[in-house]
Amino acid sequence: MSKTYGTLNPGKRVLMGPGPSDLHPRIYQAMAAPLVGHLDPYFIQIMDETKALLRYVFQTDNDLTFPISATGSAGMETCLCNLIEPGDEVLICVGGFFGDRMAQMAERHGGKVVRLENKWGRPFTPDQVQEALAGCRPKLVGLVHGETSTGVLQPLEDIVRIVHEHDALVLVDAVASLGGTPVKIDEWDIDACYTGSQKCLSAPPGLAPITLNDRAVTAIEHRKSPVNSWYLDLTLVKKYWGEEHLYHHTAPVNLIYALREALVLIHEEGLENCFARHALNYRALKAGIDAMGLKFFVEEAHRAPMINPVLAPEGIDEAGIRGRLLNEYGIELGGGLGALKGKAWRIGLMGQSSNKDHVMLCLSALEQTLLAEGHTIKASGVTAASEVYSN
Repeated sequence: MSKTYGTLNPGKRVLMGPGPSDLHPRIYQAMAAPLVGHLDPYFIQIMDETKALLRYVFQTDNDLTFPISATGSAGMETCLCNLIEPGDEVLICVGGFFGDRMAQMAERHGGKVVRLENKWGRPFTPDQVQEALAGCRPKLVGLVHGETSTGVLQPLEDIVRIVHEHDALVLVDAVASLGGTPVKIDEWDIDACYTGSQKCLSAPPGLAPITLNDRAVTAIEHRKSPVNSWYLDLTLVKKYWGEEHLYHHTAPVNLIYALREALVLIHEEGLENCFARHALNYRALKAGIDAMGLKFFVEEAHRAPMINPVLAPEGIDEAGIRGRLLNEYGIELGGGLGALKGKAWRIGLMGQSSNKDHVMLCLSALEQTLLAEGHTIKASGVTAASEVYSN
């Protein structure tokens, strides 16, 4: 007897983990638009609009600004494999899971990696970077702006200035931060930056927007060896996204429709309003978590508004709580990575998932689930969050 397959029906989810985030109905509509060829005149128009909108969100005039047809980790690899040649010294600031991934990738592409290690949950200071640079002469310094694994928001401006004083390029991971908090590429003088489509941009996973300034482009143009990835070689990819529109690969047309629409939504809201919304919903979540007597992993001054690990109370099975939240309320939270595995819930307030309804539902469901597990709640998290919204 041949097997039969049912219709896809994953059910409704409230996505409050480290990504993906919820999609606006207009994104689903965009993905359902008729497919055209990847060199069709209409799609070329969409490509140009997408580039312009990405410049708006990145706050840059960089010509080389477009999405790589792959996930955020491919954005990381694109920047590294184009900017690093075998034997180049590279300084990577490793304070979490994704800083470590950046260091691993840099090594695979032949970089002589110097790892500046920091305790998870703490940002790097300018003095730490200055001291590290005194002992090496890197071509590139890599930093994670919003570390998804820890919830740390890394201050960048002073460190970027110090790195440039040592004639090195600055690469920034903005996968978790772009669209949720300011990322000022031109004002902060960041040389290269990448992100992912599925977090604060609230588009489906599968695209990695990047932007590189003239300094970074010049470094690529003066390489002594070819980029060791044909698919991610920006000297080739930029000809597809540039005025020539030369064939390089078959772009995921409907994913780019979706990214373009997600960026339009941010443009309509306005960047400053978008940042204010993320900040407000974080403050409400914080008030609720504090009222319940739960603890954040990161000190308040260093927290990213879009992703925060909350420590599971002693004696509570964090995975069990996540399972109940998913099965009983449809809420998806993230588990801890690395040093936080089994110890924390990563609560995301990213893009369309950063809204009052999600915050209130999450706090109520978490409270009820913990009570059901025998944990004592100090005070109502919902009441505390309501006061933030009221004010």
